[in-house]
Amino acid sequence: MNITVIGTGYVGLVSGICYAELGNRVICVDKDPRKIDILNAGGIPIYEPGLKELAASNREAGMLTFTTDLQDAVRQSEIIILAVGTPPLPNGEANLSYINQAAIEIAEAMNGYKIIAVKSTVPVGTNERLASLISDYTKERFDSISLPEFLREGSAIQDTLNPDRIIIGASSKSAADVMTLLHIPLTEQIVVTDIRSAEMIKYASNAFLATKISFINEIANICEKVGADVTKVAEGMGYDRRIGPSFLKAGIGYGGSCFPKDTSALIQIAGHVDYEFKLLRSVVEVNQDQRFNVIRKLETIFHHELHGKTIAVWGLSFKPNTDDVRDSPAAEIIQHLVDNGVKVKAYDPIATENFRSIYDINGVDWCLSALEAAQSADALCLLTEWEEFSRVDLGTLQKVLSSPILIDGRNVFEEEDLLGTEFVYYSVGRPSLNQGVKEQMPVLQF
Repeated sequence: MNITVIGTGYVGLVSGICYAELGNRVICVDKDPRKIDILNAGGIPIYEPGLKELAASNREAGMLTFTTDLQDAVRQSEIIILAVGTPPLPNGEANLSYINQAAIEIAEAMNGYKIIAVKSTVPVGTNERLASLISDYTKERFDSISLPEFLREGSAIQDTLNPDRIIIGASSKSAADVMTLLHIPLTEQIVVTDIRSAEMIKYASNAFLATKISFINEIANICEKVGADVTKVAEGMGYDRRIGPSFLKAGIGYGGSCFPKDTSALIQIAGHVDYEFKLLRSVVEVNQDQRFNVIRKLETIFHHELHGKTIAVWGLSFKPNTDDVRDSPAAEIIQHLVDNGVKVKAYDPIATENFRSIYDINGVDWCLSALEAAQSADALCLLTEWEEFSRVDLGTLQKVLSSPILIDGRNVFEEEDLLGTEFVYYSVGRPSLNQGVKEQMPVLQF
C-alpha cells in the first residue's frame, strides 16, 4: 500500500518506518525542514533504540522517503495517517490547532478517494469534526478512521511490530477492511468498532495505567509507614490474573508526553459533559505529590536545612531509553532544590541537551558522567532507572560522595547490592532497606 504519515514525532516517525518495514511504500511528512533534513541525512531527530537502523534499511530499499511537501505526498498515497501533536492547553484540553490545519491541507491536496486515519490522540468526537472540516475543503470522496496508538517510548519498535491489539474505529466497512488488511501482519487481535469508542479506548487505556501507577505509589507510601516491602506486595498482587504485574512498580510517579496529557484531557472531556471524574483527579493529584517524596526525604536527612548543600541528580528523562523530558519529575525536583539554595549536579546518559532546551533552570552543574555528578555531593538522588546507573560500583560511588547518602527514587538497588557499604539508603516503599531510618515501626492497633 502507499501511505503518507503526517508528523514525524514519536508516533508518526515510528509508525511510518514500521509500515515501511512491513512492505508498504511510506512517505513521512513534516512542516519542520530541520527534522526532514536530519532524516534525509540518515539521522533521527528523537532517541529511540533501533529506529535509525530500521529507517536506513528501508530508505535504501526505496520503501521510505521524507519530505516537507504534503501536497505531493497526499496525491501519491491511498492512506493518509495523521500523527501530528495535540499538546495540552493551559486548562488541560488537547490543542487541536495543528491537526485542524493538517486536515485542511490534506483536503486541499486530495486528488481522489483517500482513507484518512487519525493516529493522534484526540478527544471523543474529533474524528467526526475533522471529517466535516475536510468536506468543507474538498469534493473528493474519503473515509475517516480512528487509529489510536499504544506504543511506549524506549520500546516503540517492539510495541508497533508486536502490538497487544489494533483498534480501528470506522463507519465504513470497506475502509475498515483495508485498515485490517494493513495491520493483519502484526496481530490477529484487531478490534473494529465505532469511531467514538475507538477514541475513548485510547484515553481509557492510558487513564487506567496511570491509575495503577498512582495506586502502587500510594501503597508504597503506606508500606514505608507499616514496615512492609512494596516490591513484595506488588509481586504478590501481580500473580492475580485480574490485576497483572505490569505498571505496579513504585517510584516517583509517571511523566512523559502521554499519561499527564491524556489524564488531564479526559478530565476535561468528562467535565464538558457535566461529569466529574473524581477518581482520575485523585490519580493526577497523587502523581504530582509523589515526586516530592524525594524532597521530603532530603529535608528529613538534613533536618530541613537544604540551603548550601550539594545534591547530585542521576536521570533527567521521564523514563529510561528515551530523551523525552516532557513532564519529567526531575524538572520539578531540580527546580525546587535550586529555589531553596541547593547546588545541583545533574547527569543523564541521553537527555541532558533536551532537558536544558526545555527547562530554563539556572545554577545547575551539567555533568558528563554519573561519577562526575556524584563527586563531592552531600547526597545522590536517582530519578531515572537507566541501566548505566545500576552498573555503577557502589564502593567507588561511596568514595566520591561527600556523604554516602543515596535516595533511590526508582528502587534500582537491592539489599544485597548495599552489603559492605556505608550507604544511608532511602528507597520507595521498602523501609527494611532504609538504612538511614532507624525509627521503630509503629505498633498497629486494631
